Amino acid sequence: MKVMQVLPALDSGGVERGTLEVAEYLVNQGHESLVVSAGGRLVDELCAAGSRHIELDLGIKSPWTFRHVFAVRRLLRKERPDILHLRSRMPAWVCWLAWRGLPEQDRPHLVTTVHGLYSVSGYSAIMCRGERVIAVSQTVKAYIQQNYPQTADERIRLIYRGIDANDFPADYQPSEAWREAWYDQYPQLKGQQVLTLPGRLTRLKGHGDFIDLIASLRLSGQPVHGLIVGGEDPKRRAYAQELRARVKELGLEDSIHFTGARSDIREIYAVSDIVFSLSTKPESFGRTVAEALSMKVAVVGYAHGGVGEILAAVFPQGRVELGDSETLQKRVLEQLKTPSVPGEMPFLRETMLEQTLACYSECLK
Repeated sequence: MKVMQVLPALDSGGVERGTLEVAEYLVNQGHESLVVSAGGRLVDELCAAGSRHIELDLGIKSPWTFRHVFAVRRLLRKERPDILHLRSRMPAWVCWLAWRGLPEQDRPHLVTTVHGLYSVSGYSAIMCRGERVIAVSQTVKAYIQQNYPQTADERIRLIYRGIDANDFPADYQPSEAWREAWYDQYPQLKGQQVLTLPGRLTRLKGHGDFIDLIASLRLSGQPVHGLIVGGEDPKRRAYAQELRARVKELGLEDSIHFTGARSDIREIYAVSDIVFSLSTKPESFGRTVAEALSMKVAVVGYAHGGVGEILAAVFPQGRVELGDSETLQKRVLEQLKTPSVPGEMPFLRETMLEQTLACYSECLK
């Protein structure tokens, strides 16, 4: 089969990574893969794995973007894909209008993926127009059913996002060279209990709750150090400054470290006693939670959204109700005193890829 995936760009992020994974899997299974986007740093990787990239900027949220409808329609006529897979709202609108303008016998089968819990609106409803609508978690499926009841249940396919267990193997140990460099940079962490909160510095990630937790644990005499691992959002620099000011105000400058964006997150998980997910807004999946649990590192997180689903399946001991600071501290102390080991990881990339291909094949049947 010939599959065309469409998204805004190929720079970074979960949607982009998932697109590349599906593209490579299609090629490895003997199918033809096309990706339409505005381009980005992942294009070379995409093409090296055997896909073709067609550059078209459909992601700008402006009426002017609809001028591309005719170009997309020409592209569909020329390429004649069997499957048109739409992964983002603005490109989905442009492609759907182009697709609808074709004679029915010339239209590819339409698949959409609802990757997030978008604001409920007519604009977002486009993501439920597919012949098959992929939900990336039970949370997303429930969101579709509740907010877009016109989407028939038989059109929805629950396909969890997945991680590659080979990238995050159980009981992984960093090299001696890495450890030496790490403790040269952060000598305060030697012999301490390390608590890690991964994620970009945005207000929804719960950094305030994490800082308060570290403050309470330090006050009770617990030898913990906090790591906030993630880059600053250029549009939210004031928030990053606010967090640093809060750390200083609480006298925690030697107890909480901001590492910035890091490419060695696997190694950081490995030297952490507990990894956290404290997002105040439900997430559609929770990749960092799955990654850490795959390595048998304990995760404590707010039990809502996709994170709640992953914890329920793999490490129920880490579930905490949103905003319950007392139980949060209790769970952490229990884990530090008597560590529990996470169960097997069911949310795997290979399963996600097999189910996505099965969804495409089902459309063609």
